[in-house]
Amino acid sequence: MSDNKEYTTTNDNIDNETVNVANEENDIEFIDYDIDKVKADNSNDKLDFDKPLKKVDVKAEILSYVKMIVIAVVAAFVINSFIIINATVPSGSMENTIMTGDRLIGLRLSYLFSDPERGDIVVFKYPLDESKNYVKRIIGLPGETVEINAGKIKITDTETGEVIVEELEEEYLKDEWVHKNDGIKFEVPKDRYLMMGDNRNSSSDSRDWQFIVKSNPDLYEDENIIYVHKDKILGKVYFSYWKDFEWLN
Repeated sequence: MSDNKEYTTTNDNIDNETVNVANEENDIEFIDYDIDKVKADNSNDKLDFDKPLKKVDVKAEILSYVKMIVIAVVAAFVINSFIIINATVPSGSMENTIMTGDRLIGLRLSYLFSDPERGDIVVFKYPLDESKNYVKRIIGLPGETVEINAGKIKITDTETGEVIVEELEEEYLKDEWVHKNDGIKFEVPKDRYLMMGDNRNSSSDSRDWQFIVKSNPDLYEDENIIYVHKDKILGKVYFSYWKDFEWLN
């Protein structure tokens, strides 16, 4: 004689039910489902094919896409014109810090509440032709005298003569500095900055601009034009992202 065994089954739509099985001669209890009720519960899941399709307003759809495009274009213009600088470097004047063809990202708001600092890499309006933008490193600050002798830079306070930097450390220079590296002096005005490239042997910077201005007094009445006014600094460069990503400042 077989022992009674108890089995438990679970159904999603009903509570747990127990089915007792003794032997083949025992009656088996079946659970009676209300088929009509199940059909009624599932009737809402059927698609109503007789219901007409909602008419699409083509003009409204097109207008919504046009609005999105206009918003994206305006946002890109605002970001590029007032917040971000996205520039490509066409020359090697800043090698090896920035290579020819590198693309840079800078922030236009960097100097909104602070002044530029020595060593910052910046994008600015080329002082002799403001239709062009240059990328250089800030070497001299307002009110400083910068002297270049034998490839070494000494910085003093123009008014007091106090030495600010006896010899500027420049680990970023590409090669040994041999071109235009001696007997050059700059007196930076109060509201302007002195710019130089890291590739000193192949960089058009304040050294060349000084020579050009002094050689053409009829074209350039103001000798201080070789220095960059703070208002002409477009922004501070933070990193290059082509061909490699690299933090710069």
